[in-house]
Amino acid sequence: MKRSPPKTQATPKPAEGRVTIRAAAAKAPKIESPKLPAAKPGSNRAERAAARRAAIIEAALDEFIARGFTATRLDDVAKRAGVAKGTIYLHFKDKESMFEELIRTALVPLIGRLAPPSLAGGSIRDAVEGFARTFIQEVAGTRRGDIVRLIVAEGPRFPDIADFYYREVVSRGLAGMRALIELGINSGEIRQKDLARFPQLLVAPAIVAVIWQSLFSRHAPLDAIEMFRTHLDLIFGERRTT
Repeated sequence: MKRSPPKTQATPKPAEGRVTIRAAAAKAPKIESPKLPAAKPGSNRAERAAARRAAIIEAALDEFIARGFTATRLDDVAKRAGVAKGTIYLHFKDKESMFEELIRTALVPLIGRLAPPSLAGGSIRDAVEGFARTFIQEVAGTRRGDIVRLIVAEGPRFPDIADFYYREVVSRGLAGMRALIELGINSGEIRQKDLARFPQLLVAPAIVAVIWQSLFSRHAPLDAIEMFRTHLDLIFGERRTT
């Protein structure tokens, strides 16, 4: 009995590339929604639902970055995620709540890293510089930065989203910075006591880096981390070298 020759499978075409991480954050990991392992035959309903939710969040991020908040349609998110539009409504009530979830999962965890130095050692400046380095590497040149830029651009037209971002990210970040500043004043590291009234000044270079990265980096690449160190020299004084 003759065997039929094996069928030749067509080589799949490579998928379209995702938004690349910019040069300023080349060493930072890509910011993507949590990936779950492929569903096994015995996977339960909760695992399958979580996988669909993760796919929807990932697709929403791609659409928001590509089209902006206003032009993004749930139909396009569903198509990109490979689900029915009705499936989206099982997880999110509308486009706004979907965007809020992106803020909650992509940006809020970073604020948790803003903490005073441990009792074992470390200066206030070290704590601020460490947070700034993390922010610049994981936000300024990545898709997290695109989320921040979308909020800056479209927040005035969608105040509920701006309010959510302020409540979940900005207010927590300012509170953390104010706490660090007060510790620095008490320890003598910071001499300008009025800085506690304006913690925005401490993190201003990080916001500049986010905006500069998208608008002007092709004209004048910015060493954001070195800029931040120079900024901290103005606040804490230049580091002594031995």
